[in-house]
Amino acid sequence: MAARALMFQGTGSDVGKSLIVAGLARALHARGLKVLPFKPQNMSNNAAVTIDGGEIGRAQALQARAACVAPCVHMNPVLLKPQSEIGAQIVVQGRVYGTAKAADYQNLKPDLMGFVRDSFARLKDEANIVLVEGAGSASEINLRANDIANMGFARACDVPVVLIGDIDRGGVIASLVGTKAVLDAEDAALIVGFLVNKFRGDPALFADGMTRIAEATGWPALGLVPFFAEARALPAEDALALDGARAANAGAALKVAVPLLPHIANFDDLDPLEAEPAVDLVRVRPGHALPGDADLVILPGSKATIADLGGARRRLRYRHCRTPTPWRHGAGAVRRLSDARPRHPRPGRHRGRRRHRARPRPAGRGDDLVVGKASRGGCGRRLRWRALLRLRDAYGHDARSGRGPPLCPSCRWVVRRRDVAGRPRHRLIRPWSVCRRPPARRLAPAFRGGRKPGLLRNRGGYGLDRLAAHLEAHVDIDRLLTVSR
Repeated sequence: MAARALMFQGTGSDVGKSLIVAGLARALHARGLKVLPFKPQNMSNNAAVTIDGGEIGRAQALQARAACVAPCVHMNPVLLKPQSEIGAQIVVQGRVYGTAKAADYQNLKPDLMGFVRDSFARLKDEANIVLVEGAGSASEINLRANDIANMGFARACDVPVVLIGDIDRGGVIASLVGTKAVLDAEDAALIVGFLVNKFRGDPALFADGMTRIAEATGWPALGLVPFFAEARALPAEDALALDGARAANAGAALKVAVPLLPHIANFDDLDPLEAEPAVDLVRVRPGHALPGDADLVILPGSKATIADLGGARRRLRYRHCRTPTPWRHGAGAVRRLSDARPRHPRPGRHRGRRRHRARPRPAGRGDDLVVGKASRGGCGRRLRWRALLRLRDAYGHDARSGRGPPLCPSCRWVVRRRDVAGRPRHRLIRPWSVCRRPPARRLAPAFRGGRKPGLLRNRGGYGLDRLAAHLEAHVDIDRLLTVSR
């Protein structure tokens, strides 16, 4: 028998759709149901690799973990990976489909709907219930024609919708009531209730607000969800999460600086460091100098390597670094370090996706997300060392005159430069691994006496059990099961 389905859409981006679906997936799994997550279209440079080598959004991988199932490409059949302000790479059912600018992509949607419906049907055949996550805002009526992410999908597949509003950013009453006002009547009829997320304070003070929303929209209230502080320890999908202010960790033994790039990719690689009490992780915005007292600088991965490098060269200032700060790098950053002689990816349509176990320590897994095939030789000059943000400013020596550091053929770590190391692999960062690989071994005393496994490794499945309990207490899950179909 085909499974039931229920879709969760939001009044905007970053309202908490991904975590609510993850928490409900864990809660329903605890009730003995087989739950599968699904997101028709995702736009994110945070990607994960499935067992079969496909590529999906990192949020769907987290939701699969919450449901205690292996992630598969059908959980996110269309993944858009922005490469510029108006263009993106299109990944369909785990494989690169092509690239398109925003205007051209609208014309591709009717063709992509077939892949979306195929993946959704496959999941429904395997589960008791499929929890569907929408994308962005349900009220983007300018994109309603040929929509495959929100109401277009819900109408095509007859899936009931729960609308989520974020009270933390203000205006939640207007956003929920306004969504009802702008939606087509047939779309609005699919909405079976609403949730208000990220509430702070006394819930009794907003009881009248919940009533007023229900009266104005005709939708029943399904829950007022208090702010869940532990959500910061869960991987974020939307780059909007990087905009939040972070308090400095004054008692940290190690300060790590990360320049934020316009097209930063897989930024949740840094979550273990942010959760580690011994680390003060400083995000450096364009136009600001790296802190002179940083012990370590991590250059993150990027979906637009050359463009982000050019922007960083214009905006980031490194001359204030007073000490020789070790550098580590994400996958895209390694290409910014490479010389013409080391291995580097040739441009190609297909991405290499592999899962790896780190050896010898720490035990863990990582993903390769590489465009094309690795080879020696090639485009050369723009990948030379001198392209890396005027390293002379940071180190006091002229890196431009040197040849690029070769990659070790066995482990692909950049060698020969004592203070620089790079790794074209995601999700291998652990707080103690930073201190066990060159060049930062001298920083190991900062972690001595600390909890080596870090916070994220032993948090009961990324804190998903506590998230599920939080939603059980504040959401009418029985009512959700009743309205699903």
